[in-house]
Amino acid sequence: MGSALESNRRPDLLEGLDPEQRAAATAPRGPVCVLAGAGTGKTRTITHRIAHLVRSGHVSAGQVLAVTFTARAAGEMRTRLRQLGVEAAQARTFHAAALRQLRYFWPRVVGDRQWDLIEGNKLRLVGQAANRLGMPTEVEVLRDLASEIEWAKASLVSPDDYPAVVSRLNRDVPEAPGRLAELYRTYEQLKNNAQLLDFDDLLLHTTAALEEHKTVAEEFRDRYRCFVVDEYQDVTPAQQRLLDAWLGGRDDLTVVGDANQTIYSFGGASPRPLLDFTRRFPEATVVRLERDYRSTPQVVALANRVIGAARGRPAGSRLDLVGQRPDGPPPRFAEYDDEVAEAAAVAGRIRELRDAGVPASEIAVLYRVNAQSEAYEQALSEVGIPYLVRGGERFFSRREVRQAMAALRTAAAGEPDGDLVDLVRRVLADVGLTEQPPSGGAAKERWDALLALVELAEELAATTGGATLGRFVAELDQRAAAQHPPTVEGVTLASLHAAKGLEWDAVFLVGLAEGTMPIQHADGHDEAIEEERRLFYVGVTRAREYLSLTWALARNPDGRRNRRRSRFLYGLIPEDHPAARVARSQKQTALKARCRVCGGPLIATMEIKLGRCGKCPADVDEELLARLKEWRVERARELKVPAFVVFTDATLVAIAEQRPTDDSALVSISGIGATKLDRFGAEVLAVVRDCHGK
Repeated sequence: MGSALESNRRPDLLEGLDPEQRAAATAPRGPVCVLAGAGTGKTRTITHRIAHLVRSGHVSAGQVLAVTFTARAAGEMRTRLRQLGVEAAQARTFHAAALRQLRYFWPRVVGDRQWDLIEGNKLRLVGQAANRLGMPTEVEVLRDLASEIEWAKASLVSPDDYPAVVSRLNRDVPEAPGRLAELYRTYEQLKNNAQLLDFDDLLLHTTAALEEHKTVAEEFRDRYRCFVVDEYQDVTPAQQRLLDAWLGGRDDLTVVGDANQTIYSFGGASPRPLLDFTRRFPEATVVRLERDYRSTPQVVALANRVIGAARGRPAGSRLDLVGQRPDGPPPRFAEYDDEVAEAAAVAGRIRELRDAGVPASEIAVLYRVNAQSEAYEQALSEVGIPYLVRGGERFFSRREVRQAMAALRTAAAGEPDGDLVDLVRRVLADVGLTEQPPSGGAAKERWDALLALVELAEELAATTGGATLGRFVAELDQRAAAQHPPTVEGVTLASLHAAKGLEWDAVFLVGLAEGTMPIQHADGHDEAIEEERRLFYVGVTRAREYLSLTWALARNPDGRRNRRRSRFLYGLIPEDHPAARVARSQKQTALKARCRVCGGPLIATMEIKLGRCGKCPADVDEELLARLKEWRVERARELKVPAFVVFTDATLVAIAEQRPTDDSALVSISGIGATKLDRFGAEVLAVVRDCHGK
């Protein structure tokens, strides 16, 4: 009788869900695929699905394992589940879940002492391997080499198979494939001899434990019976194999994803498992979420146009978002003479928004590469606006936060009574939290960090009845372990990749010029260009209300104004905008390109670069191409950069086909602008002349 009364008092879990969200939350136990566009409430949907499955008795909370790709997303999922009364369900990243399982099963699988996890010394091991092989050991080079090893392990590619695989994929690599394979092999030997594990090993060793040890697999599968995977479009082959090992032939699986937001293929991610889900599970329930609750209709319309221009979109990715919010201001477009002027204008607009009441923490400046942040740090500092560089010092590593957590831990040991928020404020007053914020600078940053801890206490008190100081300390420890920080006041500066999964009231997409967006080394590779377009789409969909898109024609105030705005802006700029005439002019110029063999029009990026259409035969000079590649390897080593930074493979092929004899012919090849001409033009023309002189 009591349980029935308790059930009647529970709020309706499905209240407030739209029809599609409700269909996903209440779908029968078994395979479910949720195709969720940006801003459509996917986290709300899947947490309500978990709660519905638990409350309806299909599964106990402790038998649920939900995995995602970032600690922040996992932390958000845990918070939502706690609010729904489901605290025992596990919500972790793939790597955190694998680490927990591997630690538990290690004595049974391996038997000796557990190997340590590499934390901050991975580059040291890669450097040792590179040094043994006589390869460059500069930090920038080692980062590229380490990333390539990570891609190989995430893609389930062994050192022996690596050369053949990268050749088949025509993958741009920072070193000769054979040399990279040897480096990969040496790194693995050094790591294993030192009895260390890297993050990729967590997935691989856990998978092996489940695949090769029947009793381990049986115990795990008896413990976890329901699986949920968020951001499924970003799954790598290694993660998919671990998921298969977890499932063990079962099908109680819910996946959520959006192929339009696949932006990590360089790390091995692929949308194929998402797009092929119904082939693997023909009986799967498929739900499409297209109602966008995040952004205004103006932002949504622009986002739809951005992704609508994509080529070769598979059917499973064709989501057409429908804005659900009231109308907002139209997106802004602006062109500037140089990056300094662009940054100053953005800082000025941010000041206007703050004066209008938009909090600094609800504003973001997003760029393609981290090096672009410097101009915006300077511009914001000059007008006194606080900012945070995402990817900088971690919140829980800050000195004042560590001091605060130590003080809270000491206070919690005494089991004090009283209101949680009041207790936290009293403790933090001893480490610097005053009633009023100090004026500007580092002191204000420290105060903001302490205030963020108070706000977390307020959130816990609001969602958990009778929350104690001890419970709050445990929550902080869990967040610190997962690197799930609270929001701190300040404008966010972040790369587009780092912005994935986040949102703000106002977003500034900056530096939208060819060579940066899309990035230069993507030019000539259709798949890479489409990934850059998806990255741009992700940036657009981060904005709730205010969206600004800007670009500069030169880097420095005294530089040559020879940059072009991004090709992704064509068709987006309103007809009556001052920059629209130039955009149309550039597009028309591109469309007038003609094949140098048959005279037909050239449309595709690679056709324009090569100067011939796909129907006409290639006339590449193989000897010249080989010499150009040899020259590129030498120059890349001298400059200590990956080879593609000098010239991409596609650009070298275009040179070997067109065999330019002067600067004008060379610069007419797409991908060779004034900077490349000044830096490498004379050398390339010399290679062409030397090869033809024979």
